[in-house]
Amino acid sequence: MKLNFIIPVILILISSIGLSQDSVDIKQRKEFSIGEILTINSNILDEARVLNVYLPLSYHPDSLNKYPVIYLLDGSAHEDFIHIAGLVQFGSYPWLNKVPESIVVGIENVDRKKDFTFIPNDTGYFKNTPTAGNSEKFISFLKNEVQVIIDKTYRTTAEKTLIGQSLGGLLATEVLFFHTDMFNNYIIISPSLWWDRELLLRSNIKLSTLPDKVYVGVGKEGRIMESEAKKLYRLLKKQGMIKSQLKFNYFKDCDHADVLHLAVYDAFNVLFNVVE
Repeated sequence: MKLNFIIPVILILISSIGLSQDSVDIKQRKEFSIGEILTINSNILDEARVLNVYLPLSYHPDSLNKYPVIYLLDGSAHEDFIHIAGLVQFGSYPWLNKVPESIVVGIENVDRKKDFTFIPNDTGYFKNTPTAGNSEKFISFLKNEVQVIIDKTYRTTAEKTLIGQSLGGLLATEVLFFHTDMFNNYIIISPSLWWDRELLLRSNIKLSTLPDKVYVGVGKEGRIMESEAKKLYRLLKKQGMIKSQLKFNYFKDCDHADVLHLAVYDAFNVLFNVVE
């Protein structure tokens, strides 16, 4: 008798839940955006290039505040832009204050092997990388077009940071060695310094000026990648960079595929350290 009563009650409840779920409507639906997309026509590269731009939450048209800029190589939405912009947002929360509120500019790739490599002396490198050797033009593009248009379009300070990993780390190292004052800070992760038989590391580098800060990081990526990152750190140390300017970290639990996120977070923490 009791069972005959309970079953109809359960069915009524299930039916009521189903009806209430069906009656819920979406009030509004719109795209979710974390920034702006700029497409520019590069005269230097002779092609259109895309820049993804993250603006801090406090960036408003009616404000006069200016912001440092973080330039990110491999900066498309399908590469590193979204999660690095997220780290900047997270790190700049007032209750963390690991990094100052910053504009992030992600440079989308067209052919990273072309743009991030210099012309090798060993022509054998062209076998696997036939388009290689455009880094000089790409660096000019960064300096004379990207930085110029960002400073013209947004309220920026003079402080600039460059982030590069892998071949992007190779390019960042080239900029650091030969165009040091383009950026104040360099975050170089797992740099592909094996390019052209470690030519950059073998060069007799003498920096005419020292950057404010450099962070070098590498994961468990094999003897060559790990030793090259350490060589870069030692080379910069010999240039006269002191402990507060130069940091190195080895991420034993990460590899080449997943080291960037953790390394950049660590770099923000130890380089900027804006907490009083």
